[in-house]
Amino acid sequence: MQRLIKLFFITCLAFTFNAHSEQVSGAQYKELGQWQVHYIAFPSTFVQPKIAQAYGLERSGYKGIVNISILANDTNNTAQKAVLKGTAKNLLGNKQTLNFKEVIEGDAIYYLAQVNYTNEEVLRFEIEIQQDSQFQKLQFQQKFYVD
Repeated sequence: MQRLIKLFFITCLAFTFNAHSEQVSGAQYKELGQWQVHYIAFPSTFVQPKIAQAYGLERSGYKGIVNISILANDTNNTAQKAVLKGTAKNLLGNKQTLNFKEVIEGDAIYYLAQVNYTNEEVLRFEIEIQQDSQFQKLQFQQKFYVD
């Protein structure tokens, strides 16, 4: 399974350098309180079928994947467990609820959710992150394209 995680994230990095690089701005992070919150949203077709199957992800030209990881904002950058709730809203105000799956592999913890989109649709993501009494809100947007 650890090999699948590595392949999954190598795939994520690889597509940022291919001919479709205008589709994704690459993995990014924001410092929110005492966390570094890393995030990326991309078309599910960029994930190999075996990897998608292993994580229960649907591959479709109209479905994206949101990947969030939370690290302690210190010298160790330790992966953090949290509760994530979120929505994706298009420019017309149509809202989708994001259902995050927690993936733990060794020392790494990732949160994955899927989102529907149409060609050239801009989605604005708002994700609430809670760990005990700590609460932060991650906001970003992503434009998706249908292959």
